[in-house]
Amino acid sequence: MSRLSGISVIFDLDGTLVDSEPNYYEAGRQTLAAHGVPDFTWADHERYVGISTQETVTRWKSLYGLRASVAELLADKNRRYLALARTATRVYPEMRAFVELLAAEGVPMAVASGSSAAAIDAILAGTGLDAYLRTTVSADEVDRGKPAPDVFLEAARRLGAEPAHCVVLEDAAPGAAAAHAAGMRCIAIPYLAAQADAPEFARAGLLLRGGQEEFTARAAHDWLARSRR
Repeated sequence: MSRLSGISVIFDLDGTLVDSEPNYYEAGRQTLAAHGVPDFTWADHERYVGISTQETVTRWKSLYGLRASVAELLADKNRRYLALARTATRVYPEMRAFVELLAAEGVPMAVASGSSAAAIDAILAGTGLDAYLRTTVSADEVDRGKPAPDVFLEAARRLGAEPAHCVVLEDAAPGAAAAHAAGMRCIAIPYLAAQADAPEFARAGLLLRGGQEEFTARAAHDWLARSRR
């Protein structure tokens, strides 16, 4: 029997499995430039790491006084993002190794993301992760995005798993809060080093303050095996 028997693993996508933030930034920069905001910086973008695209463009409309509707901004940003995501998304090598390790042991896995279903599918197909990660949930499919627990609870439901037996991998504070609210343990790998001290991460079962540079597939696997309920 697998050392991980009884555990299900739910991955956040952006910044956790793949380094998609550069694509999100570029799509956002292009979208805002097209709507009359020419000076959107990476520092500006960092404020939106971990929240859904819909919430992001809703805030932009208010902050910048944009004339376009939220639906128009969302469609514009998603269109630009998908074009980038299909061709230029990098999987973190140790995350790919971890997914393959879990797959070899038959661990049920899912992706739960604030991205659109189309973006999730494009990234998983473009990176080959779709061979292992067939259960996916977009924030668009539930009532509330992170930090609400809805996406993680829906992922557990689709896997047929009890929330208490699920472990979430997350890079952003809202996602760590969502995992806690869902009653799930969390491996936290902060995308932004400045967020490592966020109170949401303090409740993580395993906090890797160094982010992806500190994450290894073997160490994460061993932690899961040791902490199995």
